[in-house]
Amino acid sequence: MMEYFALIVGIISLFVAALFAVYVKRKDEGEGAMVEIAGYIRHGAMTFLNREYKYLSIYIVAVSILLYIGSLYSKSISEYTWIAFVVGASFSALAGNIGMRIATLANVRTAKAVEEDTHSGLKVAFSSGAVMGLTVVGLGVVGVSVIYLAFRSFVSPENLSNILFGFGFGASSIALFARVGGGIYTKAADVGADLVGKIEAGIPEDDARNPAAIADNVGDDVGDTAGMGADLFESYVDSIIATIAIGVMFASVWHDIVILPLLIAGIGILSSIVGIGAVVAMRNRDPSKAMNTGVITSAVVMTILAGILLYMLGAQGILVGKDVHQKDIIVPWYYVFIALLSGLGAGIVIGFSTEYYTSDKYGPTKEIARASGTGAATNLITGMSVGMMSTVIPIITVSVAILIAYYLADLYGLAIAAVGMLSTLGMTLSMDTYGPVADNAAGIAEMAHLGEDVRARAEDLDAIGNTTAAIGKGFAIGSAALTALALFATYTNSVGNVTMDISDPAVTVGIFIGALMPFLFSALALKAVGIAAEDMVNEVRRQFKEIKGILEGKAKPDYNRCIAISTDAAIKKMILPTVLAIIVPVVVGVIPGLGAKAVGGLLGGSIASGFLLAIYMANAGGAWDNAKKYIEKGELGGKGSEAHKAAVVGDTVGDPLKDTAGPSLNILIKLMSIVSLIFASFFIH
Repeated sequence: MMEYFALIVGIISLFVAALFAVYVKRKDEGEGAMVEIAGYIRHGAMTFLNREYKYLSIYIVAVSILLYIGSLYSKSISEYTWIAFVVGASFSALAGNIGMRIATLANVRTAKAVEEDTHSGLKVAFSSGAVMGLTVVGLGVVGVSVIYLAFRSFVSPENLSNILFGFGFGASSIALFARVGGGIYTKAADVGADLVGKIEAGIPEDDARNPAAIADNVGDDVGDTAGMGADLFESYVDSIIATIAIGVMFASVWHDIVILPLLIAGIGILSSIVGIGAVVAMRNRDPSKAMNTGVITSAVVMTILAGILLYMLGAQGILVGKDVHQKDIIVPWYYVFIALLSGLGAGIVIGFSTEYYTSDKYGPTKEIARASGTGAATNLITGMSVGMMSTVIPIITVSVAILIAYYLADLYGLAIAAVGMLSTLGMTLSMDTYGPVADNAAGIAEMAHLGEDVRARAEDLDAIGNTTAAIGKGFAIGSAALTALALFATYTNSVGNVTMDISDPAVTVGIFIGALMPFLFSALALKAVGIAAEDMVNEVRRQFKEIKGILEGKAKPDYNRCIAISTDAAIKKMILPTVLAIIVPVVVGVIPGLGAKAVGGLLGGSIASGFLLAIYMANAGGAWDNAKKYIEKGELGGKGSEAHKAAVVGDTVGDPLKDTAGPSLNILIKLMSIVSLIFASFFIH
């Protein structure tokens, strides 16, 4: 019965998510301009998603056929891997789709609720985030549980792992498409709207006179909601799958250590529901404090339940692997418990470190704002410095977690630490998805002219949302490092006697290529944003010039043209970076003289450079954004000042870093690992 626990809890999670969705849908959506603007946003978001899914459907069919053909020629690829791939890809797309649909309903309802008070708006926005958070973890454990339960009885342990990797492959590849495509869309619109609207025309952000304003708000949904949902779905399931695969190496498919990650995921969902309830129940408290209370509550409940679970399972010790003589390594239950907590604790530390470096309540962001007083150059230099400095705490934290987890519970400890870090994802993703909903609400309040007080309250929620989004990215990036290391460990075991010595030229070449990949990938993503932003800037300028009366508010801009520019750019430009992540490991693996050992170096190099680069870009971008908002609150001259203009430039530079390239890198390093695992036998031969 224990192996069905996660499946049951996953179904409960989806049910609770449905209750939150009903709550949001029943809230008042307002009237007049509010409803009209929200309709534009919803239509634009669904138009993009429908086009994106047409392309993704072709990709899913093509790859599933290739996987099936591969299974006919290689026993290392199961004949059922393609089925798991389709399920993983479908669930990843579904997670993002559901989250985006509720977000486009919640944005206008949040704006309406803010008319009453800040907490009412917080409750609606966070409830919509809870739909996303609980849907992602619910679909994750249901998907992995169903695949595991369906195939464990009649396939070999090696094939079971391969089938599960197929599920992860589907989830990761769709997540990367969604993250890159959504990121290109949102930042092309955002940069174009800011550069022409705020700097050249001098009109407020999210002003209805700006032709790119609707596309900008659509981008929040397709990038920061649908993209982030798919992103963290794959992070979540990959951590579980990696741990199951390591467990299968050392034990039977029925053993406790094989189902342990699913059990931990299940109690993590229950802990997240408690934390979400704590946030919703709090009144008259600072929204950021309410969020922090939810995170801490979830972590405390998770710690207690995990301790009880591990004590029940491992009173006589827990098998975590085999030594060089193939003898069982059995450790006390509290060793595994501490390894789990090292991951959970690392996630919390990274989250609060991210808040420190990106929130306008603390020194780093205020320092960027002050630097804006002397121009855009000093704003950019200071922001880059803050972003680079922000890598120190996460690197040290993850390194400590790795050492603790490995020395207490071997490779299994590394994997279980990654599961621990994402165990309360239901809560942290709820907090993350709240951000774009609050951002949309602030935009609707501006465009619908709901008044200064309403706009100010909505902007307060939006500023907190920037920080919560950055915290969510921190969790995703931190977990990516641990999960990628667990997948790397699985890969080294899969290739058997292949030695990966750093002094071997093939391994060194692999390390260099791996370290290059995050930079090449980021360059392509940033270039795509730049090209699309140029088109957006030219279109907004054209409309201001050719459509008489826009700036006077007497004529309506052509919003659909700007939406089409972002959509076309995102669909076309998302393909190459994502395909590279799949092709490069295979090419390196089959080139004579490189092979399996070079792929091992490739994975190691990509993890190191990808982790650092992702943290730098996510935190620098978040800090630049909140530095701008800090000035807009009236500090350092306020809106329209020279400091504000410089801060807007910094924000536009940081936008594609934090919302396109940065968060995509954590998917990149895991997708490359998953692909390498599926095709490992080809590299050996």
